[in-house]
Amino acid sequence: MRRWIGTASVIMLLLALGTHGWSETQPLSFGVIIWRSPTLTAEFWNPILRYVSERSGVPLRLRVAPTGPEHTAMVRRGELNFLYSNHNFIKENEESGYRVFGRPKGESQSGEIVVLKDSPIQSLADLEGKEVVFPHTAAFLGYHLPMDALLRKGIHVKPLFAGNQEGAMGQLKAGRTVAAGVNADVMRAFAQRENIPYRVLWSSDKFLSLALSSHPSVPAETVKAVQAAFLQMSDDPEGTKVLASGAALLRQTTPLSFIAAKDSDFDNMRRFYRTTLVKIELQ
Repeated sequence: MRRWIGTASVIMLLLALGTHGWSETQPLSFGVIIWRSPTLTAEFWNPILRYVSERSGVPLRLRVAPTGPEHTAMVRRGELNFLYSNHNFIKENEESGYRVFGRPKGESQSGEIVVLKDSPIQSLADLEGKEVVFPHTAAFLGYHLPMDALLRKGIHVKPLFAGNQEGAMGQLKAGRTVAAGVNADVMRAFAQRENIPYRVLWSSDKFLSLALSSHPSVPAETVKAVQAAFLQMSDDPEGTKVLASGAALLRQTTPLSFIAAKDSDFDNMRRFYRTTLVKIELQ
């Protein structure tokens, strides 16, 4: 009887230790704003997160909300440990406290309003009363910037929402709408991949689009380890291979790479959200 009790005690202790160790190694969530389809987003980001997890020793798990507004709500509630997003710069989300530690290397990006090359639409004024497709109501480059421009010019359109950036572009390609609000870089890559001639009716000022950020609950040493892994990718043969595979998947000429960044780099985006005429829809 005593032997059984002793054995049972050891088993319970091992289970307790095992459970404790498991809880400490639970993956931290890495939220990515959905620009493309969920499948394509996962195919692109999962290899990157596997690399960063292995190099940093911090297990990361991709979390992609089905829609932009749902992603916005997750950011506002602080549900994500790490972000690749710009929804933390929305005025209503600033209290979540996410801190920028990196961004993609390269120039700032623009929002655009585009039409097919042979479209009779020649100016923004021609869009008055027309249906225009946008990714979703939480898209900075693809909706907030273009719609703000239309409202400031007194042009009223009937907005349609496709769910993500490439969904909106697909609606334009299929002729279901006369124009689309888009991220300029994503539109360029999509048009090259799908062989779509198009024209730009309007282009916004340049903004740094997306940031790598961490929730304040994540320990500083954990953030530093993750940051270092992201920043070294383009200098490491294995990391370079991962980034090149992602570029090939999206048919981008230049692979993604990351550099250090800080919160003040995105001050112009915060200023936009404090003055925009667009009603920011929050869940």
